[in-house]
Amino acid sequence: MSFPASSCPVEWGGQTLALLPERALWWPAAQTIFIADLHLGKAATYRALGQPVPGGTTQENLARIDTLVVRHGVRQIVFLGDFLHAAQARTAPLLAMLGAWRTRHVSVDMTLVRGNHDSRAGDPPEALGIAVVDEPWLLGPFACCHHPQTHPTHFVLAGHLHPACTLHGRGRDSLRMPCFVQEGAQAILPAFGEFTGGWKVDAAPGIRRYGVGGDAVWKLPG
Repeated sequence: MSFPASSCPVEWGGQTLALLPERALWWPAAQTIFIADLHLGKAATYRALGQPVPGGTTQENLARIDTLVVRHGVRQIVFLGDFLHAAQARTAPLLAMLGAWRTRHVSVDMTLVRGNHDSRAGDPPEALGIAVVDEPWLLGPFACCHHPQTHPTHFVLAGHLHPACTLHGRGRDSLRMPCFVQEGAQAILPAFGEFTGGWKVDAAPGIRRYGVGGDAVWKLPG
């Protein structure tokens, strides 16, 4: 099984997966992509509160998913919570953009595992054809969740924390980047959405971190 040179192969739940620089997880055997914390409409929500933040993030996020679907021949997308950011994100332009995007991928099955923001924002419109489930949702050897947790029989895939790490160079040089984190039978994906922030994860025994920098993913020491 071959993977793009920019990805990082891992063995989780008895399956070979690829950590992608787009901050998504690819399961080739099931032609499935896992995406955590899309937070569509977050920038629009902040603008509605009078915060001067840039626009265009929803379009950028959906375009990145478009690229993944075409590049990998994706047949299923599992969203690990926080699809929409807030109720204020349900604007007519955003919903129209989502409708057009879903039409482009009508043959792709999509499932949303509800997260904490989904509880406030509400489920996606039924017209989008996205199945909505509660955590944990079992898919093959994986327990698909939003909140990090353990499961008695399945390997957990989760989001919620938006993990990030800081690399230190000579002197005071440092570089902060998103990362995938694995500890035991649980992995936490970085936030897929732009404009989402992050929770710093330091090196520690039993924790494996995979940094996402530029167009590559690699295992970090420690």
